[in-house]
Amino acid sequence: MDSKILQEVSCIRADGEVVATSERIIRETALTVLVDGRHFATAMILGALEKEFVIGHLYIQGRIRHAGDISSIEIEDQTVRVKLRPGLEQRALPAALTSGLKVQHEDVRRCVQAILTSPIFEETGAVHCAGLFREGRESVCIAEDLGRHNALDKVIGAGLLKDVDFADVVATSTGRQPAEMILKCLSAGIPIIATKGVPTSLGVELAEKAGITLVGMVKRNSMVVYSHSWRIL
Repeated sequence: MDSKILQEVSCIRADGEVVATSERIIRETALTVLVDGRHFATAMILGALEKEFVIGHLYIQGRIRHAGDISSIEIEDQTVRVKLRPGLEQRALPAALTSGLKVQHEDVRRCVQAILTSPIFEETGAVHCAGLFREGRESVCIAEDLGRHNALDKVIGAGLLKDVDFADVVATSTGRQPAEMILKCLSAGIPIIATKGVPTSLGVELAEKAGITLVGMVKRNSMVVYSHSWRIL
């Protein structure tokens, strides 16, 4: 597996007896983002899909409307240099979504199951995963990261690069869903987010107001729909 992602460390394992051994753990990377020569953010991420992360993050923050607003993007030594098209204005956050997307509950379960097969998670147990699926069926991107927020930014960035209509996608996550995750979906225009975890009270309240379908506790044979259940058939 890519050395950018995992690092081997020495350790002591106590399992009936004390043994000197080694194991591979997640490598945490500080990624500095410069936009038009100015510091925009420094994020602690998993060193994969850096370009997608930056594009998704810029979009969520309202700095771009689509991938074409980026004139150039260069990545070198954990620094990303972005040049934006001149004359861009801050993109406003929509008040609520009106997508008419409806999906089968079986498809929601399959989408969540698809992000639970990460080999990085199986080896380390130390990453969150996110995914985007067209109409709850066709995979756009699945990504891992240290945090659920970064993983969602990565798949949103991948969607922008593929010119995906976010009104027709389901987002999935392995983590709990606080208000910040719902705000990301609102900013991107994603009408459905499903997770194996649970939402917070403010996450549910915001999803209801924003017109977002929030699905939690997704298991092989059950799920809980917390808002706008009409989208789940």
